[in-house]
Amino acid sequence: MPVKRQLVFVQGGGEGTHDEWDDKLVESLRRELGQHYKIHYPRMPNEDDPSYARWKTTLKRVFGTLEGDAILVGHSVGGTILVKVLAEQSSAREFGAIFLIAAPFVGDGGWSAGDLQFPPDLGARLPRGVPIHFYHGLEDEVVPPSHIELYARAVPQARIHRLPGRDHQLNSDLKEVAAAISSLETRG
Repeated sequence: MPVKRQLVFVQGGGEGTHDEWDDKLVESLRRELGQHYKIHYPRMPNEDDPSYARWKTTLKRVFGTLEGDAILVGHSVGGTILVKVLAEQSSAREFGAIFLIAAPFVGDGGWSAGDLQFPPDLGARLPRGVPIHFYHGLEDEVVPPSHIELYARAVPQARIHRLPGRDHQLNSDLKEVAAAISSLETRG
């Protein structure tokens, strides 16, 4: 039996997000990627009031259970927290790719949140040689699409995907994300 590639999906914040919103994103990935992926979808603590410290602890625990070069996907504030954790990571843990969907940018020009503030050299602190993709719906009314431009400047090595006609949840359709994940397999 072939080994399944591991993927971690980090939910966004807000009451009911895990079971009523982001579960549709996870289901879209499962449908698009098929049986060759094992998707981990941890329930983050106090989803209605995301705490960097608590979510970081949960993510580090999940990272410790992964085998191989897992793929990381973060949505909304879950993506913001994920990228901050990765920027602070000092271990040599290898990941296959990083995908952020509709993630708020915290810093100059974006939102302010003391414990989520990005370092000025964010791009340089992220894992080297790991593909990074940012996706943002241009009809997002939760996180302004201008945030993807801030990420483009802060993480110049990332691929930027602006999706017309898509909302904060990318209309619950992650076919573009799944296609990029699948393309990693054909390249490697």
